[in-house]
Order: sequence, then structure tokens, then C-alpha cells
Amino acid sequence: MSGLKQELGLAQGVGLLSTSLLGTGVFAVPALAALVAGNNSLWAWPALIVLVFPIAIVFAILGRHFPSAGGVAHFVGLAFGPRLQRVTGWLFLSVIPVGLPAALHIATGFGQALFGWHNEQLLLAELGTLAIVWWVGSRGASSSANLQTLVAVLIVALVVAIWWAGDITVKEIPFPAVTDVDHAQLFAALSVMFWCFVGLEAFAHLASEFKQPERDFPRALMIGLLLAGTVYWACTVLVLHFHAFGADLAAAASLPGIVVDLFGVKALWIACVIGYLACFASLNIYIQSFARLVWSQALDKPENLLARLSKRQLPLNALNAVLGCCVVSTLCIYALKINLDALIVYANGIFIMIYLLCMLAGCRLLKGRYKALAVVGGLLCLLLLAMVGWKSLYAIVMLAGLWVFLPRRGALPEAR
Repeated sequence: MSGLKQELGLAQGVGLLSTSLLGTGVFAVPALAALVAGNNSLWAWPALIVLVFPIAIVFAILGRHFPSAGGVAHFVGLAFGPRLQRVTGWLFLSVIPVGLPAALHIATGFGQALFGWHNEQLLLAELGTLAIVWWVGSRGASSSANLQTLVAVLIVALVVAIWWAGDITVKEIPFPAVTDVDHAQLFAALSVMFWCFVGLEAFAHLASEFKQPERDFPRALMIGLLLAGTVYWACTVLVLHFHAFGADLAAAASLPGIVVDLFGVKALWIACVIGYLACFASLNIYIQSFARLVWSQALDKPENLLARLSKRQLPLNALNAVLGCCVVSTLCIYALKINLDALIVYANGIFIMIYLLCMLAGCRLLKGRYKALAVVGGLLCLLLLAMVGWKSLYAIVMLAGLWVFLPRRGALPEAR
């Protein structure tokens, strides 16, 4: 068993990426964007897709030519050597104690909306969600992909049903004229909405598990990106049409509120179940990606338990380690009553830094127009770091600290 099992097809890849991008944001971000920019947010989504495209194409090309479970860390290692490869890997893994417990909390919040869960009940729901992630992960990437493709279909079906029941026509879409767009509001919305497209870096870790990675990985990435962007735009139309946003309304309650208005209170459980599944899908792909990164990082010591694959060619030991960290982090955050909101902002800086490192690797590894796209993507990442402001210092300090304190080692073997 020299590598992970190649079992993913194009449709499964689209399902994995689209649900990763939709994840925890599909119920909340359209309302936040509408609150910040009003009707201008309808232009912000296509503008954001255009801005993200250079970054996505670089991810797609690197994944096509250099498919690896190491993801961005592998690309960086090819471009700049094994030391920065390990630093990048650990930088990505540093999100586990903060980002995953926050996503768990958001996911189980739908249980709170349905059943009124609090405190210990929510904690048990979070631990139960991690147990389901383990069960899905132990069955292989194909099982995760099939589940997440189903979730993508359910999300699209829910949005289509709301459009149909709301009798929304193209003429009723409040698209402002290009000359009337408020650019200040547009940029404010973009800063809120970018986080919906964090997920490309996690998807990159699954490139080597496609049956035909050179063909299907880039296609799945671009189709999934467009599908997620379309769903976000359609949800924004709904939020604006039904005026389901405001300072006194919880953003995540916008779509469930519309569902209740159109279909009655009994339909609330449908919205909450789909919301939970969307969050679960995002959690699942990140945890599976973290497991593959841990496995690839451990390959320099074949005797390491984390470097071993199961009989089904799955990194189960690495998955157990990642889930163990998630359990410990969740219990610590619960016991210490830590406010996750502020910590998530710092984690976002980590994601932008990883995107930037990938673009720099693209500048080194790619040629011609793809190299030019990597340069453009790198400039966009720098702009995003500037938009985060002084809070981006957390990512910069983390990167510098890992560079200084991680022990030097020899070159890592290629993780196929």
C-alpha cells in the first residue's frame, strides 16, 4: 500500500467542494452581506467569484500536476524545500483547536433551535457529531463524497423550493444598475463574504484520491466553486426579497425564518436538518483533510504509527489523532467558557496566509499565464491580509514562530 485509495469521481468531487464552501456560511452570510451592502450585495457575489477565480485556477493546476495528500504543504515543499513544507503543514493544523470547535458549535446550534438544547446537551451533540465524522471517515473518501453530494443536492433543493413557493421572478430581483452601485458598501460586503470561499486548501488534500486527478480534480474545483457561488447569490436574492435581515435578527435564522413563513412552523425541522448537514459536511472535509496532512507529514518516519494506512488504505491512525485533538479542544473550550468569536478572526488570518503560500508556490512551479495568475492571486491574498488588519499579525507571528522553533529535518517523501 504505497498511497491512498483512488476512488473519487467528478460528481463526488463537486459535492465535496461545494458543501465545503457552503458549509456554515450558507445560512448566515447572505443575511450578513445584505445587512452590510443591501441590494449591492447582489453584485458582490459575481465580483467575488471573479476575484477568487485566479486563486482557484492556481489550486486546480497545482492539484492536477502535483496531486498529493499533503495539499498546499506539498506544493510549498516542491517550490521552497522541506522546511517550509513542514511549517505550512503545521500552520494549517494550528486551526484545529479553534476553527473546528467553533464549527461544531454552529452545527449543534440547529439542535438548539429545534429542541432547546443548552450546555451539557450541546456538548454531547458536539461529541456525537465527531463520532459520526469518525464513522464516515473510516469508510473512505468515497463514502464522504457520496454523503456530501447528497447534502449539496438537499441545499440546492431547499433554495429552489423557496424560490418556487415565493413565486420569485427575474423581474423582481432587485439588481441595482452598475452606475448606482455603492463601492464602499460593495467592498464591505466582499470582506464579509470572502470567508465563504475558504475551503479550497482543504479540498487540495484530496487530489490524490481522484481516479483521474489530472482531469477531474481541476474540473471538480471549478464546477464546485461556481455551484457554491450560485447558491450564495440565490440565497441573497431570497434574503433581500423577504427582508429577512437586520441588526435585530440573527443571521443564521434568516433562511429558517423564510421557510417557516412559506411552509409553516412544521417545516422548520427541514431547514434545521439541512443546516446541520451543511455544517457537518464542512467539518467532515476539514477533518478528513487534516488527517491526510498528518499522515503525509509523518511519512518521513515510516515506523511512526501516524504514517500507517489501514487495510482499506485509509489514514485511520491520523484521523484518530485529529479527532482526539478536536475532543480535547471542545472539552477545554466548554470547561473554560472561552468565547470563540474573537479566536475565529485570528484563524481566518491563518487561512489567508496558507492561500498566500500556495500562490507563491505557484509563482515558482508554474509557467506562462498560470504563473501570471499566481502573481495576481498572491496580490489578492496580500490585499485580504491588509483587510484583516492588525489581527493578521497572529498568522504572521505563527508562521515566524513555526519557522524558528520547528526542528530541521531531511526532505519528506512524496505523499501520493
